[in-house]
Order: sequence, then structure tokens, then C-alpha cells
Amino acid sequence: MPASVIRIDPEIQGGVPVFAGTRVPVKNLFDYLEGGDSLEDFLHDFPSVSHGQAVKALEEAHKALMRDAHPA
Repeated sequence: MPASVIRIDPEIQGGVPVFAGTRVPVKNLFDYLEGGDSLEDFLHDFPSVSHGQAVKALEEAHKALMRDAHPA
């Protein structure tokens, strides 16, 4: 199984989930998108996060949500 792009470590940002290899909280990505900003806006403001990392984090969130979902 490929490694997650999300890292949780009590030594980094007090254990807040961050993008692996950065100190950027994953929550920032969701805050940007919820606020109507684009993925490109987020990536511009947080250049230490790659496009691939951001997309993979969204995919991981989607899978986590859908895991317990009931089919329509």
C-alpha cells in the first residue's frame, strides 16, 4: 500500500494532520476549497505542497468518507 501523503506526528504542529514533508495542515486545503478558492490558489500560497499531494489527500478523504456509505 502506498504511503499516505498525510502525516500525524505529535512533534509536528502538535499532531495536527499535515502534508508529509511539510508543516502545512491538511485542514488548510479544505478551508481554501470551502471558501471558494481553487486548488491552484492553495498551491500558490503553499508551494511546499505538490499538486499530487493535494489531489491524493482529497482522494484519501473521499475514500474515508465513502467507506461507510450505503449505496443509493
